[in-house]
Amino acid sequence: MTIDLQRAADARFAAALAETGGRDPRDYYRDRLAELKHSSPAVYADIVAYYEDMLIPSIVEQKTDPIAAWLAFGVRLAEATAPGRAVAVDRKGRSSPYSPPGEPADMFLHLPEDRRTRALLVGLPPEPSGPQMATYEWLVLGRRAVGRSSSM
Repeated sequence: MTIDLQRAADARFAAALAETGGRDPRDYYRDRLAELKHSSPAVYADIVAYYEDMLIPSIVEQKTDPIAAWLAFGVRLAEATAPGRAVAVDRKGRSSPYSPPGEPADMFLHLPEDRRTRALLVGLPPEPSGPQMATYEWLVLGRRAVGRSSSM
């Protein structure tokens, strides 16, 4: 993968975020990648290869919507981190199985099979609702009291 290819993919993604008001999920993914690099180097290498060989070229070649492509990458990364299932949480806090590309107003989480493991954030809507924030605080942050502030 070249720097030019990376820059072209970044520009296309930035334009899509600006157009939709979407949130950039890549910071969540970077943190998860850093953890994976230390805990499972082989899985990390597979994820990086997918990023370089599939994700970036698909965005540049306009084979897929860049936001949907990054969310799919997030689901793939979460699954590599902890087996489980991806769900979409609507504005009322109701969950349903994640179905790409998902709805822009939904929050996307990965629920690990091991119920002792916290949910992993895959993507947030531009303006999360109260029920979505409560779900995030409960399942991702592990907070058990309502009203605590969070920084996202």
